[in-house]
Amino acid sequence: MAKKPEELTYEAAIKELETLLTQLEGGQLPLEEAIETYRRGSELIRFCQEQLKEAEQKIQILTNGELTEFDNGPTSS
Repeated sequence: MAKKPEELTYEAAIKELETLLTQLEGGQLPLEEAIETYRRGSELIRFCQEQLKEAEQKIQILTNGELTEFDNGPTSS
């Protein structure tokens, strides 16, 4: 049985999403299994979006709400 999203790390959820996507793209799943796979993927996407939102909020707190553009310096061509 698959873990509940809240029992996963962000990275584990992304890895599971990649696996589910591969299965769906393969086109070999029976209809009911494809529907369940799609449902699980949707659940994991919501979880990942929430995790990213929480991370952004933590970063805003750490930077006192001042988000700045990231500049990694000049790029070589």
